[in-house]
Amino acid sequence: MKNETRVTEFILSGLSSNPKLQLLLYLLCLIVYMITLLGNLMIIVLIRVAPGLQTPMYFFLMNLSFVDVLYSSSITPNIIANIFSEIRTISIIACAIQMFLFIALASTEGMILAVMAYDRYVAICKPLYYTVIMSKVTCVKFIILVYTAGCLNSLIHTCAAFRLRFCRSNRVNHFYCDINPILRLSCEDTFLNQVFLFVFAGSIEVGSFLCIVISYVYIVFAIFRLGSTRGRSKSLSTCVSHLTCVALFYCPVFFMYLRPNSAYAVDQDWVVSVFYTVIIPMLNPMIYSLRNQDVKKALLQLNVSRIRCV
Repeated sequence: MKNETRVTEFILSGLSSNPKLQLLLYLLCLIVYMITLLGNLMIIVLIRVAPGLQTPMYFFLMNLSFVDVLYSSSITPNIIANIFSEIRTISIIACAIQMFLFIALASTEGMILAVMAYDRYVAICKPLYYTVIMSKVTCVKFIILVYTAGCLNSLIHTCAAFRLRFCRSNRVNHFYCDINPILRLSCEDTFLNQVFLFVFAGSIEVGSFLCIVISYVYIVFAIFRLGSTRGRSKSLSTCVSHLTCVALFYCPVFFMYLRPNSAYAVDQDWVVSVFYTVIIPMLNPMIYSLRNQDVKKALLQLNVSRIRCV
């Protein structure tokens, strides 16, 4: 038996060790995080108080914004706090919690996007049955299901990752506790972890993506059957914001996780990681605010009401 040093904490490499870039990165991350919080909280409050947004579509959008707030808050504050730190240590327990939150919220976001696609399918392809199919009870069941599935998926990966012994090094070549960089530090075989990643995470993300694709195939056929150009344009306008969010979310996720661990490249993946952990939660409320007429109308009415009160 050879002597092994057990790892009790990890050292995150952070975004950059260059002093010339640290202030710029600090300001950028802080500004992006503040915009993320304000934008998503604005969406949540607006949907809660605006009478015209009390529909299943905006109920799911409110949950998407809620997930984005937690998603960003699980990583970005830690990035900001570590930018000026010389030693960016994190305990194994804190690392496990961060990994659990990240995987759970990322999985949940992907499934919420799938449920939103199904909602658009029912609204466009079965408009007469929309209120029956997408009842309040059904919407609540969908949300409970996606949160539960996201947490269970994360629990499997987190437990499987932290059952391993880490004895090679404690330096994580990343700016947060992502699963691939953590697995690379293990001195044990991680084949089972890779199987879990492809089977469970792959099933959720690919299954959600296929649900979106199938929903939009039916939607496209339904739109082309509409007689008027105005009707087609109105139907498409309700889907553009959602499709933009889907593209922004799934492209980096598929690139990062649905591939062998041997294809992992730190320098290449950092840019993608920053994009989907920091930037995407900021972009989602902007996309729905700028491209969605109902949201802009509700925001305008809310401002008018506040002016009248004053």
